[in-house]
Amino acid sequence: MKKNALESMITEIVAPILMEYNVQLVDVEYVKEGPNLYLRVFIDKPGGVTIDDCQKVSEELSTLLDEKDPIQDNYFLEVSSPGLDRPLKNNKDLERSIGKDIEISLYKQINGKKKYTGKFVEFDDNNIVISDEKEENMQISRDIIAKINLAIKF
Repeated sequence: MKKNALESMITEIVAPILMEYNVQLVDVEYVKEGPNLYLRVFIDKPGGVTIDDCQKVSEELSTLLDEKDPIQDNYFLEVSSPGLDRPLKNNKDLERSIGKDIEISLYKQINGKKKYTGKFVEFDDNNIVISDEKEENMQISRDIIAKINLAIKF
């Protein structure tokens, strides 16, 4: 089974569990690292997920995966929080992050820079708008964005 098809299937399998525990699916990854395969399910909720949330989802998902057996190979199941510095990958991630400080890495330079940090103002299918420290808005085309992360400030 292709990686994307498997990740889509896992998304469907985990959906009722997530609704039961009032958590949101952030991402599903099925990756090979060294000799091992990992199925990683990243979950979140307002205020953040706890270890208890991860354990409950992991136990129920493990049971369902054993029943449905969509993966023929041996693998490790990991259910966790996506972490503070996780990439914002889809429109749902972006919606949850409006008003927060973000870091944008670009494929090509704008004004001599490939990295921008600012308050996330808005987005559409084509552009991301951030506000810098002078509160001036900057529009960045989504085609040249390599990665968007929440900015971590200490």
